[in-house]
Amino acid sequence: MASEATDGWSRTWRIGVVALAVAAAIAVWLLATRLFPYHSLNHDEAVYLQQAAMLLDGQLFLSPPIEEAFRPWFFVQDGGRLYGKYAPVTAALFAVGQLAGAARLALAGIAAANVALVALIGRELFDRRTGLVAAAFVLASPLFLLDSAVFLPYAPTTMLNLAFLYAYLRADRGGGSRWAVGAGAAVGLAFFSRPYTTVLFAAPVIAHALWTLYEDRGDALPRQAVTATVGLCGVALALGYNALTTGSPFVFPYQAFAPRDGLGFGYHRILGHDIEYTVGLALRSNALVLEQLVTTWVAGGLLGTTVALGGLAVAVKRGLSPRQGILVGQVGAIVVGNVYFWGNYNLLGVLDRAGDGLIASHGPYYHFDLLLPFGAFAAVGALALLRFVRRSVDGRVEPRAARVVVVAAVLVGAGLLGGATAANVERPIEMNAVATDTYETVYEPFEERSLDGGLVFLPTPYGDWLNHPFQHLRNDPSFDGETVYAMDERPFAVVDAYPNRTRYRFTFRGAWEPFDGAPRGGHIQPVGHAAGESVTLNVTAGLPSTFRTVSATLTADDESVTVVGQNVSDPAAVRVRFTDGSAQVVSPDWPSREPVPYDDQKDVSLTLFVDSGPGASFSYRFETPVRRDGSRVRALTPRIERCVAIGECSGEAGYVPALAPSWATVRTNLTATEGNG
Repeated sequence: MASEATDGWSRTWRIGVVALAVAAAIAVWLLATRLFPYHSLNHDEAVYLQQAAMLLDGQLFLSPPIEEAFRPWFFVQDGGRLYGKYAPVTAALFAVGQLAGAARLALAGIAAANVALVALIGRELFDRRTGLVAAAFVLASPLFLLDSAVFLPYAPTTMLNLAFLYAYLRADRGGGSRWAVGAGAAVGLAFFSRPYTTVLFAAPVIAHALWTLYEDRGDALPRQAVTATVGLCGVALALGYNALTTGSPFVFPYQAFAPRDGLGFGYHRILGHDIEYTVGLALRSNALVLEQLVTTWVAGGLLGTTVALGGLAVAVKRGLSPRQGILVGQVGAIVVGNVYFWGNYNLLGVLDRAGDGLIASHGPYYHFDLLLPFGAFAAVGALALLRFVRRSVDGRVEPRAARVVVVAAVLVGAGLLGGATAANVERPIEMNAVATDTYETVYEPFEERSLDGGLVFLPTPYGDWLNHPFQHLRNDPSFDGETVYAMDERPFAVVDAYPNRTRYRFTFRGAWEPFDGAPRGGHIQPVGHAAGESVTLNVTAGLPSTFRTVSATLTADDESVTVVGQNVSDPAAVRVRFTDGSAQVVSPDWPSREPVPYDDQKDVSLTLFVDSGPGASFSYRFETPVRRDGSRVRALTPRIERCVAIGECSGEAGYVPALAPSWATVRTNLTATEGNG
């Protein structure tokens, strides 16, 4: 009978684990497809997805036709090739999902694996019931749900770390050499994926391994040696990848990208962002990160944290085993170790501004591995509370009434924890939902038309990078997919590299602040190309009925010519002629014959200032790429802005017809002529 009961409980436990894993997969799939269909505010997602596509094509390097126009976000430039700042392990996992039909299947699978592994580890360290409840606490944590639903490395690396710990515990329990091999393989891959994260997670496990060697060297040495040897193979793989990419086994790609990025105190810098990361700043930053973790990003928030602390106290009172002590050690190692990493400062954005930085939308993801000890000790605490309630009513009321009281206590506790979790997760979900709504609006032009065979020039609001911020618009590794995306740098070289593609330019209106509902819309503009001894830009621009005067300013380099239009009517018509080294307004209504010289490395801008009285004046700006090619001139259709505020014509006032007044119609075309006529 006892065996049957045990078998029944074992089956129930397995069903419970599977149910929680399936629930995790479904929840993460729904979040990934509905909350993050265009990816999130963290643009590192594009790096991993680009690397995944490269791996599927059998590539570790990109070889774009023009590096300045095709460099993806966080890719290192090395001669004529590019490689990712990050190790390819996470990307390989996402590539597996792509092979299965969709990259987001990998997200769902990783989430399910993490929940199942938490349950298995909980069973190894405590018992089956604790393992199930621990998995439920992890599943219900906002940090787990949101960061498992995006293409970032934290959940995948945690999966490898959890697999390592579970295999290690099984080997420690006498599971045989295969578990020791599995532990080594998992920790080796985890190190390859995120070395420092893995070192912090594994440090207490290594301490436990050393303790077992001290206690029983003869039994422990063979399995620990196997785990260490296989794990070191993963380290060797990481160092080999470093040598292949950076040229040195001890220089990681992220160091090649930004030598001042990484661990330690002192001066740090990445791109244009730098700081003196002092011990005081480190302690303050990490205190704020931990405050967010324990109050917002774990199941139940502060209430869940209190339950976990109570569970830790219960476990200590019962007598922590050395194996259970691994979890306590991980809390210390991860918390203290992250103080040494300036990324936690960057995560916060502006320290004195609440809700700033990526922590507001993604949580404290550098502490993702703390979900395991949180879930385990929260489970111990919750079950201890349940036993206390049961003991309190046993013998005082009828058995049926006692069961009712226990069930009521479970429901009340779950309701309190669930209510706190829902309140905490509401803000980041709303923030990400606003960003997704903005992306949907901005990307709408791409959904409305086919761009197969097209070449699309993209704006660069964050500097000269692809996929930053336009993660949804990525090139194939061959840079010859159905649609090719290029920065608007060296546009004529790009045109020459793709002579048979239809050209477009994408623009948007408003600052790039998706969490604040901006930009307000996007537009795809066909781009023409003209070449001859001279090229003429013909512009017509709609005017409001209230306009008084219109002036035209032609600017190239630091020189400009301004002329007030004569007898201008709606729409205003302007012609600019580009010849070898100079540009000139040649329209009869604009009496100017003074040319403006232009340099080959600069574009020429035409600004039409429409005076409609105080508060109603605005400008049209046409920025035309022009280059000399021997004795000939080449030009592309200009970038167009409609600026209603002083200083707005700086990339944030893109002309989007759907957002302009009905009278504000704009037309441009280019004509090339031979000779001077």
